[in-house]
Amino acid sequence: MAKTYSLFISHSWDHDDTLQSLKNLLNSRGYFPALYTQVEKDCPINSENAAVIKANITKRLKDSDVLLAIAGVFASHSDWMQWEMDKAKELGLNVIGVIPWGQQHISVEVCSRSVVDVRWNVDSIVDAIREYSKQ
Repeated sequence: MAKTYSLFISHSWDHDDTLQSLKNLLNSRGYFPALYTQVEKDCPINSENAAVIKANITKRLKDSDVLLAIAGVFASHSDWMQWEMDKAKELGLNVIGVIPWGQQHISVEVCSRSVVDVRWNVDSIVDAIREYSKQ
């Protein structure tokens, strides 16, 4: 039976289409079951209190096998993405940078925290997830 991977995808809500495209790409890969643990725009944490949000995200990260960080340049301007990556590393999760399709420049904030950066290719992404996920 194939392992089901719990994936936390760190992303900018201003680029929700990129998140959905990445999930669609991963879901198109046969024999790669995945659960997604990130907070999404259509199902937000209903709080303005940063401590509540951080506690909720921390629980989701603890339940994840790896953090995928969408490495577009917008990530360099997202305090939340940077916090999520730092918290993941603190919890012992590897960060994999995923470079959006056609992107020439990537976020220094992502590549400075990631164990590997991969291009927008399902086989490369899946291979990295399998290699760097918690065992």
